[in-house]
Amino acid sequence: MTLLSIRNLSKAYAGVPALKDASLEVAPGEIHALMGENGAGKSTLIKIIAGAVAPDRGTIEIDGHPVSIDHPSTATRLGLRFIHQELSVIPELSVAENLFLGRPYPKRLGFLADWSELNARALVALNALDITTIDPSIKMARLSTGDQMLVKIAAAFLDEGGEAAKLYVMDEPTAALTGEESERLFKVIIGLTARGRSVIYVSHRMDEVMRIAHRVTVLRDGETVTTRNIAATSKAEIIELMTGRTIAEAYPARQSEPSLVPVLKVSNLTSARLKDISFDLRAGEILGLSGLAGAGQSELLRLLMGDGKLVSGTIELKGKRLKPDEPAGRWAEGIAYVPCERRREGLLPRASVSDNTVLAHLRLLSRAGIFRNRRSELARATEFGARVKLKSVGPRQPVFQLSGGNQQKVVFARAVLGGPSVLLLDEPTRGVDVGAKYDIHALLRELAASGVGIILVSSDLPELIGMSDRIGTMLDGRLRDIADNANITQAALLSLAFGDNPAGMMPRTTPQGA
Repeated sequence: MTLLSIRNLSKAYAGVPALKDASLEVAPGEIHALMGENGAGKSTLIKIIAGAVAPDRGTIEIDGHPVSIDHPSTATRLGLRFIHQELSVIPELSVAENLFLGRPYPKRLGFLADWSELNARALVALNALDITTIDPSIKMARLSTGDQMLVKIAAAFLDEGGEAAKLYVMDEPTAALTGEESERLFKVIIGLTARGRSVIYVSHRMDEVMRIAHRVTVLRDGETVTTRNIAATSKAEIIELMTGRTIAEAYPARQSEPSLVPVLKVSNLTSARLKDISFDLRAGEILGLSGLAGAGQSELLRLLMGDGKLVSGTIELKGKRLKPDEPAGRWAEGIAYVPCERRREGLLPRASVSDNTVLAHLRLLSRAGIFRNRRSELARATEFGARVKLKSVGPRQPVFQLSGGNQQKVVFARAVLGGPSVLLLDEPTRGVDVGAKYDIHALLRELAASGVGIILVSSDLPELIGMSDRIGTMLDGRLRDIADNANITQAALLSLAFGDNPAGMMPRTTPQGA
């Protein structure tokens, strides 16, 4: 018996195919992985079964019955639930209000919202995921990205009557989660399938897919390549099916050694969240920063970018002391930034690829520093789009039409367009497929070889170890260690992130790297 059957599903945007006769079948109680490179058609397929996009042709059946999903409410009525990669929250509403968006609130006297009951129900929903540290009454804006994602996941598991949901579609659900939070989610997923629910699981994290999925369907260029039992395939085979080529899992080799000359010097940096941070970043160096979520890595990058209140300390770029609280000035000085949340912090979704690419460089590309030069903007957007291997129909295409990975490449194109001396990266490959990830890593090696100093914040420990020349660990707003990347292990990084320091696990250098 098949719960969901999709056959010959096709969709094109402006004549460019996003799906071409794609097919997918999901059985009851199955965890079915859906994989493919960014732009392979996964997001379009999900939008179609969510009722957000109409297909050009194709059939969809649920429990053997043909259905037409013409609206998100229809998808909900049919028992489909969605956890999307990009956060869609209302920051000024409470956790409980965000949990129950689109659902009726409990009432007092038949018409007054019963806030106490709403918070109580929200607490039950959070506890079902073993989430005990989030207060349902606080505003969503006060939560970290990972906690906001946990709230959205909990919302997907709310069912009036308890039996409405049949299929959960999860698009990169663990991208913003810690390892411990991901483990909780996996337990919930396994519990759902034990009760006959099904899951379509979209992830670029191969280890997760190999661990929890029963079968995998691979899309490439909008077409279904194959469906296989996980037990009968391997990571290398899936990667080759996704990309059409063999990609080594190893990281690109370093092209040159970093200079001994510091390009960025940070001394005794202190803010409301950060405490007395000092280090040097060398020209041509990739400096990795590890730590648990909320340890201060993102806050440090934002402060270096001039976004935040500096209590004390200094930042010097090539010997020049930078003024605090001047993000626009940072770009002009030669510091570029790729934020953690590309959609919320890094892009104007309705604007074009070109407008997003040149956004921080309008004065550089303008005539006499005043009048916009559209021809130059389009030319530079095209040039740097090619450099980051962006897949689009052209520089005038709206960014919201691109896949998540290609949106990330637009942010990278903006970051490298101005020829920065320092590049600040906050989770730069989150939600990016293996092929695009390798392209980004190769770009970072190229930039480092040209003398750019790079600070890489990542929760992907293999990425930190594979790409960094030195690695520092953040703990409670402090920079504990900066160590040369020689025989550093994931276990050592985790140990340091939790506040331990077993002898001999990690070679130490001074925080300044002198």
